[in-house]
Amino acid sequence: MSSVGQTAIEVRGVSKRYKLGSVSANTFKKDLLSRVLSNKKTELESDMMALDDISFTVNAGEVFGIIGRNGAGKSTLLKIMSKITAPSSGTIKLMGRMASLLEVGTGFHPELTGRENIFLNGAILGMTRSEIKAKFDEIVDFSGVEKFLDTPVKRYSSGMYVRLAFGVAAHLDPDILVVDEVLAVGDVEFQKKCLDKMDSVAAGEGRTILLVTHNMRALTSICKRAMVLDHGRRIFIGSAPEAVSVYENRNTTTPTSRLEDCFLPGVFKVLDLNISNDLNPHFSSAVLLDNAPLYLAVLFEIYNPKPEQFTLMFHLNDAEGNPIFSFSPTYFDSMAFLPGRQNLVCTIPAEFLNAGTFRLKLLLMRNEISPQLSVDDALIFDVLPGGRPVGKTTLLSRGMYAQGLNGN
Repeated sequence: MSSVGQTAIEVRGVSKRYKLGSVSANTFKKDLLSRVLSNKKTELESDMMALDDISFTVNAGEVFGIIGRNGAGKSTLLKIMSKITAPSSGTIKLMGRMASLLEVGTGFHPELTGRENIFLNGAILGMTRSEIKAKFDEIVDFSGVEKFLDTPVKRYSSGMYVRLAFGVAAHLDPDILVVDEVLAVGDVEFQKKCLDKMDSVAAGEGRTILLVTHNMRALTSICKRAMVLDHGRRIFIGSAPEAVSVYENRNTTTPTSRLEDCFLPGVFKVLDLNISNDLNPHFSSAVLLDNAPLYLAVLFEIYNPKPEQFTLMFHLNDAEGNPIFSFSPTYFDSMAFLPGRQNLVCTIPAEFLNAGTFRLKLLLMRNEISPQLSVDDALIFDVLPGGRPVGKTTLLSRGMYAQGLNGN
């Protein structure tokens, strides 16, 4: 084991190139002719750089974070470090024995029991049988699968897989532990248990941990330093809070709206539709965080309809179109649909929405049953993970009616 402060991981100029499309032509002769006759420029254009000249070092006893959007190259880097795949160029030096948790069930044989897989994983990590037996009770107690030890792991849930896999990797004394987003499968209590274990393993035992996660709270709670990847390149390395700031500012899009479609001639027109963490409805450039209230503002104008004839409704859906909730500024307040301009705000409480992309649908109903106007994606916005709650609020503002659809 490396002493605390010494270099435990050294990555120098690592690149990984993948060739897009099909390579094989079924036979050696056809494949050879295909390569000889193919245009070299076309081949180069079909290549993809999953990693491009990545360099960094991690000290022994450090918990180091790696963040980036999907496809940034995080998993490719870890697979190279775990010797699952080879780099196209560059070198990696690891000082000590490494254990990897790259995905649920990695290193487990589905037909073997939990007990047998503990000994199998230990052997893969280079542990002797006596060393594994000495840690066996700690692993079982940590993972909480005692009742299912003699059950084949193919019958385990994904959560049980993760608990046992993490328990084995964390307790069998690897010098370097690599964790790639697998903790997202576990429940909140187990995630906290794992974070506490990683913290104690690093601080108390001087072991090195590489944590890849989309959970910014977990990252900032146990990592002092972190690296941000984007399209295979290292764009930042420094303190964890700074890395989170770089990641959030780089991957957040300003809310986009379809105001030009939110219009019914002679009846109704939306003049502004926006959402922010600020009470100012025009503050559209702010990053939207899940730990602060969200203020959904709609400014619309009415052109002489009878107020009892029309109802304005909004449906909030996630990125896949699953309903979150619906609300109507005019369901209980007919005054809101009198001629003139109306500016109304719906307040969404802190931590009511998870991080993700959301789509707002606008409906204008006649007599509450006949849709006169329907606009999908009237507003699209991203919510990012923020941290601890910064305040409390209520769901309803003046004139707003909200109905939960999925128990959120």
